[in-house]
Amino acid sequence: MKNEFMKAMDFRHACKLFDETKKISDEDMRYILEAGRKSPSSFGMEAWKFLVITSTALKEKLKPLCWDQAQITSCSHLVIVLAGIDSVKVESGEVKKRFSRREMSEESLDFYMGLYAGHLQMTLDSDEHIYNWTSKQSYIAAANMMSAAAYIRVDSCPIEGFEKEKVEEALGLDTTKYQLSMVLPFGYRINPQSEQQRLDFDEVVEFIS
Repeated sequence: MKNEFMKAMDFRHACKLFDETKKISDEDMRYILEAGRKSPSSFGMEAWKFLVITSTALKEKLKPLCWDQAQITSCSHLVIVLAGIDSVKVESGEVKKRFSRREMSEESLDFYMGLYAGHLQMTLDSDEHIYNWTSKQSYIAAANMMSAAAYIRVDSCPIEGFEKEKVEEALGLDTTKYQLSMVLPFGYRINPQSEQQRLDFDEVVEFIS
């Protein structure tokens, strides 16, 4: 199993152009999205949402807002990774609802609510700070989706090159609830993969005992 996972890591690369004639099956796309849904998040808040776009017209509309990158329109499925804003605020009611998914006494629930509010006091004091926090977590979900895709030989390319506000406007987002974190196309490569370039293990790993 370890070898199979490392093969997926070798297979994965930032695919710059997808084969437009090949489409990902519904079953495989759900497998990829499930890897995102099951990802870890701070306090278990799951402050993210994934918009899955297959509409050619919408992809064409988004492409010029994403630096005219070919991946946007050549991919099979374009996943818009959103970072939650309102749902992590104590006053939204969602925090209590998500803590309450686990059976606990009212006393324990109050303790966790107080811990959450106290620990994140500065983080939750503005939408900008919240976005900085939740968008980082959404990258965990995005990474897991890309790894899951590579495991089943589906290509991907994480994209940060976009005009955030314009993409949010084009998608009609209520930015008090969600904001754009990453644009993540999936599909099948049309060109051979270039040689993977990585620093040596000992350059990036230091063991401290």
